[in-house]
Amino acid sequence: MYEDFHVTDRWSGEDLHCRWKGTMVAIATRHADAVDVRFDVNGRPMWIALPTAAWTEQKRRSGKAITDYLATQIAGRYLKQLVEQGYDSQRELYAVSIDEALNQLDAVIVEAKTQGALPSVPAGT
Repeated sequence: MYEDFHVTDRWSGEDLHCRWKGTMVAIATRHADAVDVRFDVNGRPMWIALPTAAWTEQKRRSGKAITDYLATQIAGRYLKQLVEQGYDSQRELYAVSIDEALNQLDAVIVEAKTQGALPSVPAGT
C-alpha cells in the first residue's frame, strides 16, 4: 500500500515516487523517543518520526502491537497526505504525534480490510 507509491505534489503538480527504504529506532541515532521511517521521494531522503509512545498506547487500547510493517504503512500514509496537503519539500524530517500515528494506523487497517490484507514488504528494498 504505502511502501512504494506515487503522489502528486499539491503545488508543483510533479509526480513524486515515494519508496520505503528502512526503519530505525531513533533513540540510537537522534536520542529521540521515536521510530524513524525513511522514504526516498524522487531520490531525496524523507524521514517520518513516529513516537514510540504510540506503540504503548496501541497495545493498551487494543492488546495488539504495531509491527515494523504497520509502522511503514502508517508513515507512508502520513507522507502521502503531507504531499497532498502541500508539504515543505525542503524538510527531511516530519514528527508525528501519538494521536496522528494512531489515526493513520486506524485508516491503514480499514484500507487493508477492504483489500483483503496488508501486503508484505518486498525483501531487499
